[in-house]
Amino acid sequence: MNTTLILASVFGIFIPALMLPGPDFIAVVRASMTRGAAAGLMTTIGVTLGLGFYASLSLIGLSALLVEYQWLAWTVRVLGGCYLIYLGIRLFLASRGTPEEIVIEANRPRGNPLVFGFLVTLTNPKAIVLFASVFAPAVTQATPLWLMALMIALVMASSFLWYAIVSLFMSSAPVMRRFRNAQHWIERLAGVCFVAIGGRILADARNPVTP
Repeated sequence: MNTTLILASVFGIFIPALMLPGPDFIAVVRASMTRGAAAGLMTTIGVTLGLGFYASLSLIGLSALLVEYQWLAWTVRVLGGCYLIYLGIRLFLASRGTPEEIVIEANRPRGNPLVFGFLVTLTNPKAIVLFASVFAPAVTQATPLWLMALMIALVMASSFLWYAIVSLFMSSAPVMRRFRNAQHWIERLAGVCFVAIGGRILADARNPVTP
């Protein structure tokens, strides 16, 4: 298959999927609005590394494993869904203080945002399914290594660019001024979203992964 056609068909699906709000988007927005641009960009790097990791796995046979061993796909989905629910509950409970306490807590050094972004992506089963169903089928034994490397590089470049834009916008002065006293609600909303996404993942866990 023509190289241009392969890239167009794969990224024609990946880019819109990347821009749809999900756990990665929520993680970047939450870090940017509660801890500033630096934390948002570090979270972006973590998300980018996670997506690059999954892209690499999908191109070396992850989809074949998930299709052949459906119990493995089920396990990954359940663990990922449970982690997102756990993370959501933690964020929701942490937002139960007064607005002033939330602002003080948000500005305290804690947890590496890069690791946070990486773990959110790593435990997002939707990312696994996306790469397994879109990227892996586009690769055959005849696909050159340079093309696979290019696909991984484009995944990371596009994800970093998109989430960096999101982070810089959400941490910009006008947005921060507008939501200065709403950080506790941001934490709470992020927690609810993580719980909802995790619950949906658990509900879909029995659906088979297809190549």
